[in-house]
Amino acid sequence: MRGALLHAVGDDRLDIRDDLTLAPVGPGEVRVRIRATGVCHSDLSVMNGVLPMPLPIVLGHEGAGVVVETGERVTSLSPGDHVVVNWTPACDDCPNCRANQPFLCMTYMKDGFVNARFRYDGGTPAYGMAGCGTWAEEIVVPWQGAVRIDPELPFEIAALIGCGVTTGVGAAINTARVRPGSTVAVVGCGGVGLSVVQGARVCGARTILAIDPLESKHELARELGATHTVTPDQLPDAIRTLTGGRGFDHGFEAVGGSATIMTAWKATRRGGDVIVVGAGAADDLVPLSAFNLLFEGKNILSSLYGGADVRRDFPFLAELYKAGKLDLESMITTRLPLSNLNGAINALKTGEPLRQIILMD
Repeated sequence: MRGALLHAVGDDRLDIRDDLTLAPVGPGEVRVRIRATGVCHSDLSVMNGVLPMPLPIVLGHEGAGVVVETGERVTSLSPGDHVVVNWTPACDDCPNCRANQPFLCMTYMKDGFVNARFRYDGGTPAYGMAGCGTWAEEIVVPWQGAVRIDPELPFEIAALIGCGVTTGVGAAINTARVRPGSTVAVVGCGGVGLSVVQGARVCGARTILAIDPLESKHELARELGATHTVTPDQLPDAIRTLTGGRGFDHGFEAVGGSATIMTAWKATRRGGDVIVVGAGAADDLVPLSAFNLLFEGKNILSSLYGGADVRRDFPFLAELYKAGKLDLESMITTRLPLSNLNGAINALKTGEPLRQIILMD
């Protein structure tokens, strides 16, 4: 089968090849034929080393497809089921799962670092990003890594729900628990940031400020729910105008960098919540003083995978989309074949695209 392989950190291009094979399906696993998969900034972060992963590796973690084979112990899925790929499967047995934090479960995540499910070039092992590797035509994952969805949901929409939409909308609903009438600032208008905007709108926020240096993204941000848009240099005036200088109840950072985290911090009022959503580098330190941490009274919240229980939230987000409360079509910039994946990666580096979707033949 075809797939896109990264051989070394720093490679500018992926090796798109047609000789990939899969390990046999284990008793608790399923094989999924990928029909649509997103090009997410986290994939680029693996290529440049910000997110460490074992190599060589088939990238891609945001995908949807059809179950084609199930292991003998799998009872909840059947061939033909439409599924969204879940890159953090919950084991339901570890301390995090028992504490109702399945998004922190590391059981199967750790397995993805040691279990190479792909083979190429006559038997050379290769890993799948986050245990997935959705930039291949088929993948094998634990059954918990495939969540059944309504078969009427378009695959490209289902793929978006697999990462970016759940991460962003979930940050507003699950992590920040935005309340009706509250004020929200969102730093970064990529796919995740605009999902935060939509989540804040669904929650009933009265003021939603979207902040991005690319003014080309501002119009869509307003269409999706932002009440105001600014570039970072315009933020101080917006804080004065929209909050009387007090700051916003919630400041979301959806980029993944210390500078943008500080932008969200400065936008947030005393006692408000600063929600870190973007995935940053391990050596990128946030310059906050002990004095500020205590006396400004702000809460720094981590929102990994939108704080989601995807077994509940994937179907919930699909229902919001079907009800017209989430506009996900507008977030798809381009639909491309797998053969054009390197071009999509180059476009992603510019910061212009929201979500590019790879459609498998």
